[in-house]
Amino acid sequence: MGNSGENGSPSENRLIADRREKLRRLRSSGEAYPNDFRRDALAEALQTEFSGHSAESLEAESAPVAVAGRMMSKRVMGKASFCHLQDRSGRIQLFIERDRVSAEVYRAFRTWDVGDIVGAEGILFKTRTGELSVRVESLRLLVKSLRPLPEKWRGIADPEFKLRRRYVDLLMSEETRRVFEVRSNTIGYIRGMLDALGFTEVETPMMHPIPGGALARPFATHHNALDLPLYLRIAPELYLKRLLVGGLDRVYEINRSFRNEGISTQHNPEFTMLELYQAYARSDDFMELTQMLVREAASRTLGTEQVEYQGQRFDFGKPFDVLTVEDGLERDIPELAGDLRNVGRLREACERREVPHRPEDGAGKLQIRLFEKVVEGRLQGPVFVTQFPAEVSPLSRRNDKDPFVADRFELFVSGREIANGFSELNDPEEQAERFRQQARAKSLGDDEAMYYDEDYIRALEYGMPPAAGLGLGIDRLIMLLTDSPSIRDVILFPHLRPESK
Repeated sequence: MGNSGENGSPSENRLIADRREKLRRLRSSGEAYPNDFRRDALAEALQTEFSGHSAESLEAESAPVAVAGRMMSKRVMGKASFCHLQDRSGRIQLFIERDRVSAEVYRAFRTWDVGDIVGAEGILFKTRTGELSVRVESLRLLVKSLRPLPEKWRGIADPEFKLRRRYVDLLMSEETRRVFEVRSNTIGYIRGMLDALGFTEVETPMMHPIPGGALARPFATHHNALDLPLYLRIAPELYLKRLLVGGLDRVYEINRSFRNEGISTQHNPEFTMLELYQAYARSDDFMELTQMLVREAASRTLGTEQVEYQGQRFDFGKPFDVLTVEDGLERDIPELAGDLRNVGRLREACERREVPHRPEDGAGKLQIRLFEKVVEGRLQGPVFVTQFPAEVSPLSRRNDKDPFVADRFELFVSGREIANGFSELNDPEEQAERFRQQARAKSLGDDEAMYYDEDYIRALEYGMPPAAGLGLGIDRLIMLLTDSPSIRDVILFPHLRPESK
């Protein structure tokens, strides 16, 4: 019975059939789905304003209210009954007396089901147990629920059901509602902070003629009228940097990106990213900005800089640690010490650890393959990993002192990448050569390699100011702030395999 009304058992099919019969009778007697009831109060606001009042003061005040919501519980008695209504803010109790609402309405109420949506008008009062309630004077059925809700105490037992029927999960779980409240509040805070720093929020195309901005496999589609192949964007980066060329010195976008990759606890085919770019900034400036964004997001939404995640505590209040890619490799693969850029030694290390690699991989690509396999999962953090190989950073500016690496960082918490930022490559000739290298890799079978974007090179040729950029995974940040083990827990409607019939 944990998934009441959805598993097709004979008993639940009978419940659904009974409710459909009730709806049929409603239709025959008049309007089954009225839309003329107007509520003037929400449960939480009423609880906040009136819970502290005494029963005597409420009676003297005689405050009229109109409330509406879903009936989540019901207790029918002889001449008086109770039920709880749930609206978007919380719950409030209704007290229904037969002689006050009329015998006809009271008889109808007795036939209504938990899950029905009702509207009530009445006067606030407190019961003998001190619960703020509405003494109902007018009561209407607004929507007949045809499927029974899960049992109150057992709730939704099947985790997949929670994802497939998120609308039921939201009805039944205060914890789930809190997750998405934290998500909304966090995004709102980030927007407010960036706006205060002088950033301009923009919108860039979701469909690209050339996929770019990240190393990932795109989703492909086709525009019939233009007879043009298009790709759902894997990142908005190249369009946002075109805006830097156009003189918009500080820009950001919070929106969806799409990558045709596997599904896991950390990956969903569509996900929400914050990307921002600032002229006359460097990667170390953006490390400071990233730390401030994450720290303040925790403080503003949770009220603390101490974040509990899956049994571990992370202190976002102290300065984040810093670790270079090569220091991490030397720490966790000590036999590579002194040979971290030796292709042969790196290839041997990959083979010993069964790390997939390609014959054409250079030292930088081999380093990252090993880093992702051996080091990443051990990074508890919060820690900035810096000095990524330029070979795997085709849009990043090389370091002036060591051109093998790029001025790039990633933020890791609990073994997961949360953010990626770098000083931007604004040399059009070097960027063109990087694109050519990516095109060669694609021709050799690397499906995630970038395409050559001629218009982006043309934009750089007009001159892009020195700049830095950042991509922050909103979904993964919300996972941390809500102690959610899977990315699917923080996406309202994650992608799943079709239901088996």
